[in-house]
Amino acid sequence: VWVSRMLYGAVLGVIAIIVVLIGMAVVPRWWAQRVGDQVNQSAVSGTGIGLFYGAVFTLLPLFALRVMVRRHKHWKFRLSMLALAVLLALPNLFTLGIVLGNGNAARAGQQTLNVKAPNFRAGSLAGAILAGVIFLAATYLLFARHRGKRREAELRGELKARDAKDKETPPSSA
Repeated sequence: VWVSRMLYGAVLGVIAIIVVLIGMAVVPRWWAQRVGDQVNQSAVSGTGIGLFYGAVFTLLPLFALRVMVRRHKHWKFRLSMLALAVLLALPNLFTLGIVLGNGNAARAGQQTLNVKAPNFRAGSLAGAILAGVIFLAATYLLFARHRGKRREAELRGELKARDAKDKETPPSSA
């Protein structure tokens, strides 16, 4: 049984390496062409579409990851939320691969974005930063709301205990 599992693992590993190598050669060019077709050499469109992609495809994965880290969820649910977060982040990961990549495909993608999608990369970065700030603010507000409700429940409990104590003790005559 363990030999067959090792064989399956090795085959899956080789397939994963082949997929990654093909992806590194194809995806940057393909993604740059898709973005270039949407932006159509307009700096304003590049900024707007970049802001949209950066914000949406950063904010959605962050919220998926937040749902994933909840304590009471099953590990299969967590794994599926992680896969969803990675899937939702793919547009930003593709852009990041073009920006940080040093292969021929990444350089070709950079040139395509320079010509066909000006300001897309800057807009995408600004959108991702904006989404991060929004996520942090929303997380803080949810935490503060939870903390406030917990404190309110504690104070209500103290008040109820004090009222019960006051009812038990007879008033003193002066």
